[in-house]
Amino acid sequence: MTTTVESSVAHGELKRSITTKQLYFYVVGDVLGSGIYVLVGLVAAAVGGAFWMAFLAGVAIAAITGLAYAELVTKYPQAAGASLYIFKAFRSPALTFFITICMLSANIAAVGSLASGFVRYFGDLIGMPEDAIWGATLVALVFVAIITAINLIGITESVVANVVMTFVEITGLIIVVIIGVIALVEGVNDPSVLLQFNAEPGAGSAILAVLAGVSLAFFAMTGFENAANVAEETINPSRAFPRALIGGMLTAGVVYVLVSIAAALAVPMDVLAGNTLLEVIRADLFFIPATIMLVVFGVIAMIAISNTALVTVVAQSRILFGMARENVVPAVFAKVHPTRRSPYVALLFGAAIVGVLLVVGAAIKSSQTGLPEDEQLDIVDRLATITVVFLLFIYALVIVACLKLRGKDDGPDTYRANTPLLILGIVGNLAVLAYTLIDDPEALYWVAGLLAVGLVLYIAQKLFGKKNATPPRAGAGTPGAAESLPADKEL
Repeated sequence: MTTTVESSVAHGELKRSITTKQLYFYVVGDVLGSGIYVLVGLVAAAVGGAFWMAFLAGVAIAAITGLAYAELVTKYPQAAGASLYIFKAFRSPALTFFITICMLSANIAAVGSLASGFVRYFGDLIGMPEDAIWGATLVALVFVAIITAINLIGITESVVANVVMTFVEITGLIIVVIIGVIALVEGVNDPSVLLQFNAEPGAGSAILAVLAGVSLAFFAMTGFENAANVAEETINPSRAFPRALIGGMLTAGVVYVLVSIAAALAVPMDVLAGNTLLEVIRADLFFIPATIMLVVFGVIAMIAISNTALVTVVAQSRILFGMARENVVPAVFAKVHPTRRSPYVALLFGAAIVGVLLVVGAAIKSSQTGLPEDEQLDIVDRLATITVVFLLFIYALVIVACLKLRGKDDGPDTYRANTPLLILGIVGNLAVLAYTLIDDPEALYWVAGLLAVGLVLYIAQKLFGKKNATPPRAGAGTPGAAESLPADKEL
């Protein structure tokens, strides 16, 4: 008689070995990535000294969205994600495909934003001129190529390496918080700066200013949805997920708010606005000379950005790989290297699209050389905005799916999120989405361009792909638990 473990292996199930504590650190490490290293100056420019409120609002909206994910994971503890939940709720292959393309596009745009953020720190370290547009673009392209090459070789971060990376990221943020405390004690900036907005007096203007910052700050809170993909490997997911997911997000959120407050106290807003956390180090308030700390902190920031970019590239390639295995896009994207076992076609294609985005951004900025700086394209801002547009839409729909699935597939251990909070989460996600598109309507062109890429792949598959799709296999990977799609409902 076979044991339970043997039976599980025979049926292709994943081993449940992740504890609640391990999952908590997984979420913290995933969320507490490079977003704040890249975007703090842009959020400060959008809001003013009160930009910590934008991070707080972003944390609140993301945490409420996390409640919906926690409930859905306890119902469907599978290696899945938004695509699975939306398919379960609406049973629409077309909508499921669209959401999957949105998630793929969000990952591609995020890699572009991270690459541009990496260049800012790298450029500061080597003294690259700010107007060296094509030089910066070349560095960004090389960065993307290296990250892609690492994945092509098949190197995957171990748990130990991931923990080390997370502690490196946290160390950099702790340094910023310490500098903020020193600045407060020494009275570098008046604490009233924390209540100043880049807007006309009035509550309405202040709210709009915060909304402008939230649309960027939200980028820093993304990544938590990746935890859903390890549901099949978690011990007692019904108990572990709600605690680890929400606890991890709140922990990361508190750190982000503290870092924002520290930066506002240590650096004048006109200096911080549009720049990176290196401006906090330049304040020379730490007990180690600024010349040394600038190098140390710059390396820490680049490690944080590289770590997040590496994980994001893995995700985007696996989404495309999974779609190919389910006969949604051309089968060529399901090819793996014969020795490295990496989805090399999907990786190269993703890198190419990121490269196109970076080159287009550089070309647009080059054509705007004569314009005032605040009217020129900021590629980090634009690609981060595109990422957020996709994710806000996905998150709002996931919450709707959560409410629609109430009473279905419930078990004795199913977690139930607070309904009024979920409704507030839908309103919050859609409000920020609407404001983002109204404030930056040109982002729609970039969004449409990425969606067009997905549509071209879909049409190519319909015209030239296999006519008889093979049934999806269990655990076929992202985009969404193929085992949940019955043969008559294949994408």
